[in-house]
Amino acid sequence: MSSRRRFYARPLFATAASIAVLTGVATTAPAATPTTPPAAAVDDTYYQGALGKTGAALKSSLHTIISDQTTLSYSQVWDALKATDEDPANSSNVILLYTGRSQSKTENGGNTGDWNREHVWAKSHGDFGTSTGPGTDIHHLRPEDVQVNSTRGNKDFDNGGGTVSGAPGNYTDSDSFEPRDAVKGDVARMILYMAVRYEGNDAFADLEPNDRVSNGSAPYIGRLSVLKQWNQEDPPDSFEQNRNEVIFDRYQHNRNPFIDHPEWVEAIW
Repeated sequence: MSSRRRFYARPLFATAASIAVLTGVATTAPAATPTTPPAAAVDDTYYQGALGKTGAALKSSLHTIISDQTTLSYSQVWDALKATDEDPANSSNVILLYTGRSQSKTENGGNTGDWNREHVWAKSHGDFGTSTGPGTDIHHLRPEDVQVNSTRGNKDFDNGGGTVSGAPGNYTDSDSFEPRDAVKGDVARMILYMAVRYEGNDAFADLEPNDRVSNGSAPYIGRLSVLKQWNQEDPPDSFEQNRNEVIFDRYQHNRNPFIDHPEWVEAIW
């Protein structure tokens, strides 16, 4: 597999999305500019038990903290994503993860051109399907174009491949998928959230990242070294941070700690 590093600047989020508001045409909306994580607001309360720890101790503490959550049914996920991924420039739309397209909330389903529910941690990696728990955890479920979702399938994440049809900036080959630059860190932090949240002590598989691709149905997703790189190169932006707040305040009442503390990725892995 080829490897490439692209260094990039994030364009303003609202520009393309505003065009969609004026024209009614779904268009690609780049991500917001990076902002300072609001970690200080929750460190002394939510993360109190994790502060000052590293390695396995930090991972264990975070697991205990974020496992206290409200679970959703798979049907409830539809409405939740319409709030968590709402286009800040058009409240009638959501932003699709890989394409970046701003699309009507009502155009969800299984037909060509619709958006559906993408499991960023592929549900076959650990065989949890759409069961309440990892299969419905909206910290890793995102709106995505039906066909692009199908193209990603259950592939691991890595650099390289050919351009994904209908999703410029994304690349894929036989065993991996590379998302567009603006959401590379988002993908990494979602994968690593799942690895901390699901440790095999709640009737589901112990989900873990590794440095491989072609993991198949094993409860692993790679490539960890690339995910760590993406976390550094694409820090949390205002869209990702707002999404974390909406999930915490309105739905699951737990947080993705790597959005609040991206440095904890290196502290654990």
